[in-house]
Amino acid sequence: MLVVTDVKKQFTQGEGTVTAINSLSFTVDDGSFVSIIGKSGSGKSTLLGLLGALDSPTSGSIEIDGTDIAKLHDHKLIQYRNKSIGFVFQNYNLIPNLTAIENVMLPMEFAGVPASKRRERAIELLAEVGIADGKEDRKPGKMSGGEQQRVSIARALANKPKLILADEPTGNLDSENGRMVFDLLHNLARTQKTTVIVVTHDLDIAGRTDQTFSLKDGTFTTEKSKTTR
Repeated sequence: MLVVTDVKKQFTQGEGTVTAINSLSFTVDDGSFVSIIGKSGSGKSTLLGLLGALDSPTSGSIEIDGTDIAKLHDHKLIQYRNKSIGFVFQNYNLIPNLTAIENVMLPMEFAGVPASKRRERAIELLAEVGIADGKEDRKPGKMSGGEQQRVSIARALANKPKLILADEPTGNLDSENGRMVFDLLHNLARTQKTTVIVVTHDLDIAGRTDQTFSLKDGTFTTEKSKTTR
């Protein structure tokens, strides 16, 4: 379970202070698919960075399964981020000179997974997202946008994370590939009990998630939840 309590993030700007995230509190159950919507400058990217342990809040707590990641120090924070959080980006962020398999294997190498197991798991994950029949040996430049995003999702799953954070994952895709990526993320939340949080401008995606938070000026203006799952 993700529990965010009274989180605030402030930055010093000139002689003043800017509050990017303003006393947010919310809870997300394991295996939930959650969307966060809001205009540019609303605080979405800042919040995603805090949830992903890429930055620390000025105050408040962010607990994942009882661990307050806001209190972890550098070494433990890096370990936790690598093993417990997966990232999916709008621009895929794949390493261009590595094949699909090698891209998926990379976070496992950082996590200390034995070499004998890395390739096997990478192939399994790529097959799960529909990258097989030789495509797993291609480099990103030889793949479509939809295929690259599937590889990105497989990479995010490499270390069996508790939380996947997706930043505009369908932003560079056509409607068909966008639906495919949505369905993949939705299925992951259900079958693997992985919590998925998506920052998106796509109101169609937001309307089909378990919870939808609308962010404005660093605070939630609305929250919607489905009554059934």
